[in-house]
Amino acid sequence: MSVALLFPGQGTQHAAMLPWLDGDDAARPVLARVAAALGADWCARMADTAWSQSNAVAQVLLTGASVAAWRALSPGLPRVVAVAGYSVGELASCVAAGMLEADDAVALAERRAAAMDACAGDIDGGLLALSDVGADDVAAVTARWGLEVAIRTGERRCIVGGARAALAEAAAVLGARGVIARPLCVRVPSHTSALRAAVPVLAQALAGVSWRPPRVAWVAGITGAVVRDAAQARRVLAEQVATTVRWDACMDTVAERRPGAVLEVGPGTTLTRLWRERFPDIPARSCDEFASAQEVLAWVAEAAGG
Repeated sequence: MSVALLFPGQGTQHAAMLPWLDGDDAARPVLARVAAALGADWCARMADTAWSQSNAVAQVLLTGASVAAWRALSPGLPRVVAVAGYSVGELASCVAAGMLEADDAVALAERRAAAMDACAGDIDGGLLALSDVGADDVAAVTARWGLEVAIRTGERRCIVGGARAALAEAAAVLGARGVIARPLCVRVPSHTSALRAAVPVLAQALAGVSWRPPRVAWVAGITGAVVRDAAQARRVLAEQVATTVRWDACMDTVAERRPGAVLEVGPGTTLTRLWRERFPDIPARSCDEFASAQEVLAWVAEAAGG
């Protein structure tokens, strides 16, 4: 039996996420670290979208919740053949790969968010998810409005980033052509050149914590390739905030490891849906779909054993 682990990115957090974590002994220290960063009332404040969708909150929350879920599940998982993280989810994936300690990952999420916010400054930017879109339409809107492809998620899917006004105009034009355009709950154009000044700041933060070589295949977001050296992992993690994420290539590389099942470890089901679309023959679910860690592990055992 084997499993691959995918760690979600910003925008998947929600007030009802992963309720079974609260009573888990392994998850408790990580959740305490999140509370120390965000306040003990962070769960009650999730309804305040201005607060919960800010970089400073969302990146810490996603990292902490995903690491806590992994801590709760890891003792009962079968052999892990690959891990990959989507955007800020890469920090949690580094913990699962054995490269980072949980506290360091949460601290780096804080530093990452601060660096991105400082870099973005007064830019009123964001990201726009496009579905049922052809390459010609993507090229046309990026050229016309100065947008950039931030994340490649499939053959006819991608996420573009740039100024919010430009994204709104592009969404209107593409919508008239039958493209599904959905603004994401983020406020900076992540993974575009607008964040270039954040790269050296993040590189310094990454160099300031202890790293170990990965124990399993760790797939880098901006290359879609397996990285087995901690120094190289630090380089791609720093570059990632200002470089297109090739999530489609990441999924392909994970699939090449022939996992029996794929588990999304963290809030939401975004990565599960993308995986099912690309690899329908390899079962995938999110741990956020279950009511307990035991239910998650039972599904993994059945799916991976099949």
